[in-house]
Amino acid sequence: MLTPGEPGSRNRGTSLGNQIIEWIEDHCFVPEGALLGQPVKLAAWQKREIIRIYDNPAMTRLAILSFGRKNGKTALAAFLLLAHLCGPVAQTNSQLYSTAQSREQASQIFQLAVKIVLMSPILNNVIVVKDSAKELICPEIGSRFRALSAEATTAFGLSPSFTVHDELGQVRGPRYRLYDALETATGAQTNPLSIIISTQAPTDADLLSILIDDALSGNDPQVICSLYTAPMEADPFDIETIRLANPALDNFLNPREVMKMADAARRMPVREPEFRNLVLNQRVEANNPFVSPALWKACAGPVADLRGREVYCGLDLSETQDLTALVVMGKIDKRWHVKPTFWLPSHGLRDKAMHDRVPYDTWAQQGHLLTTPGASIQYDYVARYLKHNLFEQHRVGKIGFDRWNFKHLKPWLLNAGLSEQLITEKFVEFGQGTQSMSPALRELESLILERELVHDNNPVMNMCAANAVVEGQDASNRKLSKKRSSGRIDGMVALTEAVGVAPLKVKDIDISALIG
Repeated sequence: MLTPGEPGSRNRGTSLGNQIIEWIEDHCFVPEGALLGQPVKLAAWQKREIIRIYDNPAMTRLAILSFGRKNGKTALAAFLLLAHLCGPVAQTNSQLYSTAQSREQASQIFQLAVKIVLMSPILNNVIVVKDSAKELICPEIGSRFRALSAEATTAFGLSPSFTVHDELGQVRGPRYRLYDALETATGAQTNPLSIIISTQAPTDADLLSILIDDALSGNDPQVICSLYTAPMEADPFDIETIRLANPALDNFLNPREVMKMADAARRMPVREPEFRNLVLNQRVEANNPFVSPALWKACAGPVADLRGREVYCGLDLSETQDLTALVVMGKIDKRWHVKPTFWLPSHGLRDKAMHDRVPYDTWAQQGHLLTTPGASIQYDYVARYLKHNLFEQHRVGKIGFDRWNFKHLKPWLLNAGLSEQLITEKFVEFGQGTQSMSPALRELESLILERELVHDNNPVMNMCAANAVVEGQDASNRKLSKKRSSGRIDGMVALTEAVGVAPLKVKDIDISALIG
């Protein structure tokens, strides 16, 4: 009888990847679904991914598998962790972990692995299940698996040789404490391996997106990525488009159920972003975004020097510790060139970056974000900037602003040397409700769709664009919603204000194309 921990017995000369495939098919049984209890027969694409991970000549350190939901990611993760616990790649006294955002999600891989163990006479004989601690132990070699969640009190002091990061795409922002703790704890291991199995994150600024983009660049041969996704320009409701993001569609993923979801998204546009993210595995916010990532990216490019030119501006003033945004836009050769400026307090910047899961500190070092002294926004600093960097270097037409905090800024504008008359003439109150927002949003949509707007790809502005969500479906009754948005949108609010006070003419546009 084959003992777990030994290589596959059928072809001892085969590669490690093939040994793992043979071991899974020899020892594991289908834990759920229509084929419950039957021996596992891995699909061709699953075998291909296993071979790519384990037969990499460079010795894979990190593998990313990203595809639409319901493609059997949890089962594949469970098979691989059991192979590391007591199979061909098991190591004496090794520590294995899976991570997830919540306890419930973290338990999914554990529970599925338990079902597989209980169905296999051999595995059930060599693996001890500790349900209360979410642990699996192989006493014979001292290997141990434990499921962790972001709610765990600590992950420091661990030394993982194998880790599965489940649905890392749910992490918002570029930092995740549990991921960092485990990935920096592998120094004592000779050949540690981490596998990320997840649907894509909604935005480019999220951790999984950053990891995927780095992996696809090919800079590190020990980092591999298999990204199953549908092109943004493809018909999202065509079966062939759906197939690109769902490798299990011809195996155990029911095409009829998937097409029902596609038909629902076609009938109800409000459900399309979620369909694109979860089924087509695209980087799309699963809500009602103001602008799609593809269209916003298409407007990025070199921004002209606006000094000496007529400009129109939007100023979104923050509370004491939040993001303050100024957007300046000027028209050159039929295109509006947009230049944003952002401020945050310098004190506690790193803590705020950790809280918001956004690299404010890095952006400040790179010059994309300015800081004011102290622990709160210093309006005297902002006022001096407006005096010297805006009014003295540009021909300012109008500045749209939200009246909420302007009463705190105005005294500092006067103190900086701006006259009462100039402030009255140039600063225009811009309401945050639908009456002011709707026409400005419609004008902004026209600029984006017609490629008549160009921005400088400022990462803070890109974050705001990715987070911006609208309330109201009617084009005549909409506004940007900070409450419904998943993160800071101050830059887009300021841009909308700038557009609102600029001399623009609205064109007839297809708004559905903007968020499609």
